[in-house]
Amino acid sequence: MTEPAVDPTSIPLPIPGKEVIFRHMDDPDMPWQLCRAQRNADGTESYVREKWFAFSPDPQYLSLYAEYDPGMIVRRHGHYSPHIVFVIDGGLWFGDRWCPKGTHVELPFGAAFGPIRAGEEGAKLYEVMMGDPRSWGDQPELHEAALEEHGVTPLPDPPVDFPDWLADLRTHWAPANEAE
Repeated sequence: MTEPAVDPTSIPLPIPGKEVIFRHMDDPDMPWQLCRAQRNADGTESYVREKWFAFSPDPQYLSLYAEYDPGMIVRRHGHYSPHIVFVIDGGLWFGDRWCPKGTHVELPFGAAFGPIRAGEEGAKLYEVMMGDPRSWGDQPELHEAALEEHGVTPLPDPPVDFPDWLADLRTHWAPANEAE
């Protein structure tokens, strides 16, 4: 990461026009976004749903509340910024690591985690991406193995209402690192 262009301690505070922003889960301008979908071995469908509390272009960041249905599998991936996940309820597997309620997961820029699989109760999460929130996939064979192991068929990504200033990269896979 690069140093800030301006030393924030040199800025006169408070900044005129800047105010605290409060959001609540039932705010009418904060709809659920279906972000990922799959067909389970029993024929039912599972989803990842998100509510975006704050989505800013400058400085770029995203804070969200997410719900994973039981057994939902998401590809191994990283983000184009540091990413924090806090498990509020339920639990998930991040690769071979079980992360129950109360777990804080820190994903530095350039690192990847997963595949992610929700436990039998599903999971509720609070997440923050401190920069470009879009993801890049890594090691698709791990995702394919997890899907096969659990009899899951991925469904097309549901349409998401991204801000105009951000392109959808949910199907982007990073090229293999030739240095490995």
